[in-house]
Amino acid sequence: MSSIPKTEQSSSSQGFRKTGDQAISQTPLHPRRRSRRIMVGPVPVGGGAPISVQSMTNTVTADINATLQQIAELAAAGCDIVRVAVPSQDDADALPIIAKKSPIPVIADIHFQSKYVFQAIDAGCAAVRVNPGNIRKFDQVGPEICKAATDAGISLRIGVNAGSLDKDIYARYGGPTPEALVASALKEAHMFEDVGFHDFKISVKHHDPVTTVQTYRLLASKGDWPLHLGVTEAGPSWQGTIKSCLAFGALLAEGIGDTIRVSLSAPPVEEVKVGCKILEYLGLRQRHFDIISCPSCGRAQVDVIELAKEVTEGLKDITAPIRVAVMGCIVNGPGEAREADLGVASGNGKGQIIIKGKVVQTVPEDQIVPTLLERAKEIAAQMDAKAAAQGETLPNAGPMVVPVTGRAS
Repeated sequence: MSSIPKTEQSSSSQGFRKTGDQAISQTPLHPRRRSRRIMVGPVPVGGGAPISVQSMTNTVTADINATLQQIAELAAAGCDIVRVAVPSQDDADALPIIAKKSPIPVIADIHFQSKYVFQAIDAGCAAVRVNPGNIRKFDQVGPEICKAATDAGISLRIGVNAGSLDKDIYARYGGPTPEALVASALKEAHMFEDVGFHDFKISVKHHDPVTTVQTYRLLASKGDWPLHLGVTEAGPSWQGTIKSCLAFGALLAEGIGDTIRVSLSAPPVEEVKVGCKILEYLGLRQRHFDIISCPSCGRAQVDVIELAKEVTEGLKDITAPIRVAVMGCIVNGPGEAREADLGVASGNGKGQIIIKGKVVQTVPEDQIVPTLLERAKEIAAQMDAKAAAQGETLPNAGPMVVPVTGRAS
């Protein structure tokens, strides 16, 4: 089993946020796969730790202010770990300031140039992502990278992608098949382990969700490495969201996966929102505001699409786990609204406001949205006050930063 990096530091000393609930680490669908634990700064990955959400900045890393601004936005959306690209010397030179000022741990993303790996380690990054398939002379520099990471007490990620598979492995298996991706990952994992380095996680990404699931299932059967889930080049927002939900849903429901990154051709904050919601709906992360709304159909006596959009926008900053039902007719409306903390059953130009199963108010259609927002904020404030009275904190978006002092079981 892996030892914890020796430079693990408390969240208070680094200014990292504590969020979420340490206990939210099991899905009700299947026991979590047993994996060893590593640390990315103060965030635990694997070993039963809560599943963390990652994203990657799309700024020029050398633009320090723009990069830190985007990292702050990602953190506010619930991101736990952020990756920054380091394709140039200017980007590498910016890492010390970014790593120091970031509110969440920073991973340096390195390709081709091994010298940037060492620079990222010296800069104080929490981890480094390396792709041995495209790092020049990796067989020679790999042991040096492992030693530098060990000395600094940081972890690494082996990133195997279908698009950058080792040429020999590609030829042997006839393409980026699950077997080829896993063979590449095993080769690189053994390269690290042969020199005594174990503080790494593995990703084996493919653009096809079915291949992704097959690959991670196969890799999970081969060892206890913590696994970083991802569907690479997943596409535009709607398409990539579907692909990620399919792959992550299948794998996480089987207990496979320790940290996730949703890859979208969209602003990085959207990746984080999707990732957090996937974990929430699988029971792997504390629920935030949730809206139940009926589909548009011929029975609806109100514009449900617009109504749901306005309510969602009005409550987007609510962090309390309040469930709001927005229903457009009398068929399912009253029943669904009764199951929510707050709801509206609409029809005949008016809406019945329902709290905990009881109709408390009937309002004209043009007052449904402002009334729901007012009531929702009142309920959320009551939840906050109750939690504070009990000495608790309602869940923010991410997992608890868990101090680990021994070996993971």
